[in-house]
Amino acid sequence: MPTDTPVPPAQRPTFLDCEAVAIDAVPRGAIAVIGLPGATPYAMSGAYCAGAPTAIRAASAHHAARRTHYDFDLGAPLMTPDMVLVDCGDLAFDETDFSSNRARIEAAFATLLARGARPLLLGGDDSVQIPALKAFAARGKITLLQIDAHIDWRNEVEGERFGLSSTMRRASEMAGVGAIVQVGARGIGSARESDVADAVAAGARLVDMRMLRARGLSYAVEQVPEGQPVVVCCDVDGLDPTVIPGVVGRTPGGLGYGDIVELLHGVAARAPIIGFNLVEFAPQHDLGDLGARTVCRLAMLGAGFLAMSERARSQR
Repeated sequence: MPTDTPVPPAQRPTFLDCEAVAIDAVPRGAIAVIGLPGATPYAMSGAYCAGAPTAIRAASAHHAARRTHYDFDLGAPLMTPDMVLVDCGDLAFDETDFSSNRARIEAAFATLLARGARPLLLGGDDSVQIPALKAFAARGKITLLQIDAHIDWRNEVEGERFGLSSTMRRASEMAGVGAIVQVGARGIGSARESDVADAVAAGARLVDMRMLRARGLSYAVEQVPEGQPVVVCCDVDGLDPTVIPGVVGRTPGGLGYGDIVELLHGVAARAPIIGFNLVEFAPQHDLGDLGARTVCRLAMLGAGFLAMSERARSQR
């Protein structure tokens, strides 16, 4: 049975070979990597992304020796002397007790945020974000920037209200969640017409791929309120499957890696990024480790932008 503490990463590599640190010992201002294998999977699919945190860490081994080198995507070295990067390991996942999974995730994120850390979430399917976002929303008003092929506004699926298709609807019900900016929707997913109408009625700012192509990345950036802290919620199927093939729902026409780089730079210029979530990578569906390497680069970007925001905060 799982415990209330994360599984230590002693037998596997940490992200970028950084120090392994317990959640309750993370230094203030640190970028804290935390793996979430699952929370509330559907019976029809199970915890199909449970291996993602391990795969992302393994891919990061290629970069560990160069982590202080100049990163042209960031426009600065990834790790600077004032940046503290730690890995808290993976939280335990119980295949039968979903409410305990959610409680464990919320408590872990509440602890990290209370310690002044900036969490870098390695999921796990999209359901892991619901309790994590609840911890963020409990501390003040935030903006959510979702990058995703789907809008995740189902009220329930198979009677489950906290699954991966309901993430943004559940987040919209949290008092601390302000703007929800959703970028990258395309194709056919689980959303019904009524779900789209509900999202619009709730004030979600939908920038689907047709709109993004017509109006540009700058339009998506402008939807993010200035100054209000941002949690980036990146479902990696928001990127085109030629970039990240290791997803369950491969849908053509998505964002490129370079699009994500420019989007994040634009957002970071408008508001501090205080959390970065990567979800829905399914290593068993990957092709030649292409997806793992790209998701690893997204995680590195996340660490870099979290560090930039923390650096700006500490200098004020």
